[in-house]
Amino acid sequence: MKRNESADSLRKLLASPGLNVMPCCFDALSAKMIAQAGFPLTFMSGFAVSAARLGEPDTGLISYGEMIDQGRNICAAVDVPVIGDGDTGYGNPVNVRRTVQGYAAAGFASVMIEDQIAPKRCGHTRGKAVVGRDEAFSRIRAAIDARNEGQDILILARTDARHDHGLDEAITRAQQFAEMGADILFVEAPHSEAEMRRVCEEVPGIKMANLVEGGDTPILSHQLLEEIGYSIAAYPLTLLNSAMLAMQKALATMKHGGHPDRLMDFAELRKIVGFEDYYELEQRYRDK
Repeated sequence: MKRNESADSLRKLLASPGLNVMPCCFDALSAKMIAQAGFPLTFMSGFAVSAARLGEPDTGLISYGEMIDQGRNICAAVDVPVIGDGDTGYGNPVNVRRTVQGYAAAGFASVMIEDQIAPKRCGHTRGKAVVGRDEAFSRIRAAIDARNEGQDILILARTDARHDHGLDEAITRAQQFAEMGADILFVEAPHSEAEMRRVCEEVPGIKMANLVEGGDTPILSHQLLEEIGYSIAAYPLTLLNSAMLAMQKALATMKHGGHPDRLMDFAELRKIVGFEDYYELEQRYRDK
């Protein structure tokens, strides 16, 4: 097995006590800004990538190939571990294996596989449903087999069963995912702090909370999330939401004849994008 430095970094992070706050990215620039801000990891959000790349909702419209392409650019832009949204694995368990292999090759530290019926959709929107237990377990088994048979990548196993089947079913599925060997467990969309506590008390191993502004799950403080027992707090839409709101305001100002007056300084913008690093490299070869 070829060692994956990004996967090793993620293992070390998760082996340490405390909550890992994880703003989620949608392109290389947003990932770069997350890393520059000092966050130790990020997640390529399927919702955010679908919105930013296609201008379409997270309803299974974006393809495996498009997600992999976006992921390569994201992983290449940062040194922190990146978790990739692998949706349902894009087909049957054999497709799941290929998805895990592809995400590992792209540079991801971890890939998330879920139990929704395809086409899947955002876990905090209408119309989602899950496959039966047998199919859900087959997907995760295939992902774990791919990991164990040569891919150095962590498996994040997600269940959306809370929506239609209740919290008991979601916890049962997550417990089985853990028993099968999944590295990170994710019960999507608990509806209250009490439900979040149940998840952390009854599901073993490393747990992730998904915190969507305006979604079904309450947004708790970092201190409380850590106390409850979560290891990762994912914020899948916070940066996309912030960027869209800022662009809306700028466009409205320009529409009415003005110009936005609260913009990033051009020097700072160039620095974040990487002009200074480019000039340094350019000078190195010019000097020779």
